[in-house]
Amino acid sequence: MLQVYTGNGKGKTTAALGLALRAAGAGFRVLFVQMMKHTPTSELESIKLLGNMIVVRRYGSGNFIVDTPAKEDYECAAQAFEDIREAAAAGQFNMIVADEMCTALYYKLIDRESVLNLIKNCPASIELVFTGRYADEELINAAGVVTEMREVKHCYRDNIPARRGIEF
Repeated sequence: MLQVYTGNGKGKTTAALGLALRAAGAGFRVLFVQMMKHTPTSELESIKLLGNMIVVRRYGSGNFIVDTPAKEDYECAAQAFEDIREAAAAGQFNMIVADEMCTALYYKLIDRESVLNLIKNCPASIELVFTGRYADEELINAAGVVTEMREVKHCYRDNIPARRGIEF
């Protein structure tokens, strides 16, 4: 099944991490691919404590895309997608999280048809989880679970910077 966590609110990656933690607790192996992310975060330190139950691979150029992606953004996204595709074909994981997949599709860093083919051909034994803003109708229709995080209020608006252990 495909699960999608989207919207402009906080908590998409956190929800996916919660699913990964639950899956690991059930003895499942999880591949957690972070697209478009580069900076260290505290949750990565926690995951290290679990051994090899949750494997994290990060593919970020270090760029923050405002309007137009750079060449490196396309290259990183292509590497991430190839990793996800190969892992799905190999069947060595019970869950594959593609963190920021929706955002990568929005910026056209990855071919939409290739992603839809991945969803269609993914073995039934693998739970796919996509996160990121801007999930489109095709992803929503392909998913069995869709949750939209909606920002009601966020401390960033009051110029409070991201806090270690809370936002990163």
